[in-house]
Amino acid sequence: MPQATFKIWRGDSNGGGLQTYETDYSEGMVVLDVVHKIQAEQANDLAVRWNCKAGKCGSCSAEVNGIPQLMCMTRMNTLPVEDPITIEPMQAFPVQRDLVTDVSVNYEIKRRIKKFAPRPPDNADGTWTMFQADIERGQEFRKCIECFLCQDVCHVDRDHHYHLEGTFIGPRYFVHTAYLDMHPLDTEDRLAELKDRDGLGYCNITKCCTVVCPEHITITDNAIIPLKERVADRYYDPVRKVLRVIGIGK
Repeated sequence: MPQATFKIWRGDSNGGGLQTYETDYSEGMVVLDVVHKIQAEQANDLAVRWNCKAGKCGSCSAEVNGIPQLMCMTRMNTLPVEDPITIEPMQAFPVQRDLVTDVSVNYEIKRRIKKFAPRPPDNADGTWTMFQADIERGQEFRKCIECFLCQDVCHVDRDHHYHLEGTFIGPRYFVHTAYLDMHPLDTEDRLAELKDRDGLGYCNITKCCTVVCPEHITITDNAIIPLKERVADRYYDPVRKVLRVIGIGK
């Protein structure tokens, strides 16, 4: 069986470092399989979060050779096994232990976003009439599995930790907000929050979030840029600015 060297980050909120493990692996294995093998044979106390092992729960997010990935979707035959493979926890979130991070800030962010607010029903039986094209526009965003890889790779979260300070909601929640805003029934206005509280302006559209998304959601082009356009239209269009000054329009 082929051999591989793994350098896995071990530690907790007080600090830690990479520890080296030599192990063999078999054809078809993914990184999570090998981590479980190391856990079973060499490091019984290794903490790692996982659930479905099918790329649908988003639990096993980590950084493999410095790239945010799902360990269950990263095959060993795609990695340069002639060199040590590093496995580290997500850098954008506080470490709890080993590869497990505290991602609870994401749920706090979601709670403060204005909820879906549908318009009154169109029909007497309490139903609505919608065009399929309007519905389809936001369907892509529903694929999100909340792995938070996009949050981890984003330089605003990773380097500045503005999400932990409450001044930036990050790519995952720009996607969530875009889904709500683009829903044909929604009537809520979230642009003021996007501009000021949620830090939309911090995003410089490098598209790194799109690259790491395991569900292949086109985060930057289909969610963030349309939101930026809506904010720019309302707050930075000179004509609209004049209209606001004289009390006409938003």
